[in-house]
Amino acid sequence: MAEPSLARLSALFFGFLLLLATYSWVPGLHSGYLSGTGVRKTLGPDPKLRVDHSSAKPHHPLDPLTVQEIERVRAILLDHEPGFGSGSATIHSMALDEPDKKRVVKWKKGNRLPSRRAEVLALSSGQSHVIIVDLDSGRVVSDVVNPTSGYPILTMDDLIVASQVALKSIEFNRSVEARGVKLSDLVALPTFTGWFGPEEEGRRILKVQCFTSQDTPNYFMRPIEGLYATVDMDKLEVIKIVDKGMVPIPKAAADHRAGMIISQATVRDSETGEPRSVMYKGFPSELFVPYMDPGELWYYKSYLDAGEIGLGPAVMPLVPLNDCPRNAYYIDGVFASPDGKAIVQPNMICLFERYAGDVSWRHSEILIPSADIRESRPKVTLVARMATSVGNYDYTFDWEFQTDGLIRVTVAASGMFMVKGTPYENVDDLGDKEDDSGPLISENVIGVVHDHFITFHLDMDIDGPMNNSFVKVHLEKQRVPTGKSPRKSYLKVKKYVAKTEKDAQIKLSLYDPYEFHIVNPNRKSRLGNPAGYRIIPGGNAVSLLDHDDPPQIRGAFSNNQAQPHTSCPPLWSCQTDSIMDKQRRESRPGFCGYECRWKITRYQPQYVDSSAPYWLANYAGQNRAI
Repeated sequence: MAEPSLARLSALFFGFLLLLATYSWVPGLHSGYLSGTGVRKTLGPDPKLRVDHSSAKPHHPLDPLTVQEIERVRAILLDHEPGFGSGSATIHSMALDEPDKKRVVKWKKGNRLPSRRAEVLALSSGQSHVIIVDLDSGRVVSDVVNPTSGYPILTMDDLIVASQVALKSIEFNRSVEARGVKLSDLVALPTFTGWFGPEEEGRRILKVQCFTSQDTPNYFMRPIEGLYATVDMDKLEVIKIVDKGMVPIPKAAADHRAGMIISQATVRDSETGEPRSVMYKGFPSELFVPYMDPGELWYYKSYLDAGEIGLGPAVMPLVPLNDCPRNAYYIDGVFASPDGKAIVQPNMICLFERYAGDVSWRHSEILIPSADIRESRPKVTLVARMATSVGNYDYTFDWEFQTDGLIRVTVAASGMFMVKGTPYENVDDLGDKEDDSGPLISENVIGVVHDHFITFHLDMDIDGPMNNSFVKVHLEKQRVPTGKSPRKSYLKVKKYVAKTEKDAQIKLSLYDPYEFHIVNPNRKSRLGNPAGYRIIPGGNAVSLLDHDDPPQIRGAFSNNQAQPHTSCPPLWSCQTDSIMDKQRRESRPGFCGYECRWKITRYQPQYVDSSAPYWLANYAGQNRAI
């Protein structure tokens, strides 16, 4: 079968226009066309072909930094701070410093690009720096030191160094060998420690937990329980070793981690043929994974994977035909290493047309004499996919665009379960000593209960920016007066335009149902209804942690299923309790943080986490037919 052409894609999707951009990706799709010399020009390319990214140029204001721009930023930083060349200063992230949204929206193909700037998050002499580099003038225009109390995202160098520091400790190595584990089989996993009080502030520390790979590459199933080392990353020394004694290592047989950003998505009007804006930007902004074990060896395991590790740097190349179908188009990734050099990784995103035999719409009519009315339309969609591997978990993110204007976001989790060692091999051995952190799932293995909270940043621009409102549609039960009808009750729809950000917070409840609309009150259908999109939640869960529990303080954005905002600073999680006046709330663009969340409790048959989709939400356009 011939591979689909771009023209066919355009026709099938009624002019769906979307831009795929990330903070570290090669220029890709913009307004429905493929641009840049850094991507392949045909659908379904030979994944073995490598592309020369050295000549790639930006074609759109939101195009991520190219290889040439990354190298130029590095050269400018070396003049600004020589430590970037000697290793005393490291780059933890390098991204496009995006131009003002108004300029981006007004920009047209063929116009001169706005000034290109880079935002660099760096660490030098134990201090965090947020550096803005102007690529046009070739100079550093801003260098803010310690803008917040936290520390930058981890780099691969951090992980390697923390492991090396721990393994240089004679005391730590003795504890490992005392368990019958060869140092050559040792696998070290450094992680952030979270925040558990002011005594930990001002110190960049990691905790190193170990596993053994003896007889198996599946080391996550063979934890060396009861032992970890705490490493000071500024002093490069072990400051604490915790050894709780011997716990049997689970047996093994010899067998066998923002990433993608959707920008300026538009839909083509079925009557006028003109493109209409839908969403300025959408991306996963944080991934909060707290484990439910308060013991000394596990209490700190409450990860913010996007902020501490990064979903983009953890993206792995997609496997053709397994991760993506035969007709997929692949986009390479361009990243900045800790020393500022450009790194190209292949097949970071795939884009493909999906048809799984589903029906988009159908109707048959039998009550019209001598007329055979039967219509059925196939459900053909456009999918943008990214897979990120964060430690033991792999997350697959799909942004799916339907021909009727619906946007569906799904997240699938797979990989290896994070387990805890235990001396018990059978539930009968536990007696009244049952482990509170989870069930026994194999001999000497506890599956620790945990949550996944994935927050998505959605900057909705329904028919243009600066004029969207957030509407809560309450489904209320109404009583029918006695004698008025055989019915006793019915549902009535009441709409409330949120006037403050507090009003707009969402806590889902089956017994107090709402619909959630983002509308443009200035754009009406011919019947007078405002144009808009409806957020349709999927399966969900709530955090059961106390609000003053340190992990929940860090992950406070999970207190609500969604939090619309009138404005958003240039932060990934953009959470705030500020109250805005009525006029501003109703007339500013709708930033919305929406969460996909699920709880994990594993049982014996589920030793390895199997892939399963978790529906985030559907974004369905309103009043398209009228």
